[in-house]
Order: sequence, then structure tokens, then C-alpha cells
Amino acid sequence: MSKDVGADPDDEPITPGETVYDEDGQVLGQVSGYTTDGFEVKIGEGGSASGDDAETIPGQEFGEGYLMWRCSECGEMGDLGSGMPDTCPECGAPEESIYAVEED
Repeated sequence: MSKDVGADPDDEPITPGETVYDEDGQVLGQVSGYTTDGFEVKIGEGGSASGDDAETIPGQEFGEGYLMWRCSECGEMGDLGSGMPDTCPECGAPEESIYAVEED
């Protein structure tokens, strides 16, 4: 389920970096990428999905992380601002070879 609790999950696409919630409005985690079955959710250390974990993760004071896509075939990276590409613009690898990463 996306940001609006009670909304139809098919109403809006889920994007990497977006926080997702369960039916009760509890934070599940942050979308980290797509799979053939749906999407992966990144949760905090120790299995906690609390939104407060960002303050306890070491290194947060050093800067901001950026969500990007990366091709597993050639290593090309790009900004996720316009979404995940259907194919790698550098080598033409299929969508299955492209995944989301967090860069600093």
C-alpha cells in the first residue's frame, strides 16, 4: 500500500525511496527496488521498520544518500528522478538487469 492508507494499491505506481505502509498504517519500510513478483522493501537494522531508524544509522551526519539505478551488465548508473529505465541506455540490457541503489 502506498502513502494513502486505504487507497487502492493500483491507483499510483510505487517508486524506489517511497515509504510503504500496511493496512493498519504501520510503516513497513522503504522501497529499495523491483522484483519479478513486485518490489523489495528496505527495513531498519534489527528488523525494525520504524521511521525513526534514520537517526540511529551510523554515518547519517556525513551527507545525504541518493537513489539511483544501476545496470548489473555494464555498471552504468543514472538518476531515478524520471523512474527506472526499461532498458539500459548504455548497453541495452533488459529491465531485469537494472536495480535501485543508494549512493552518497
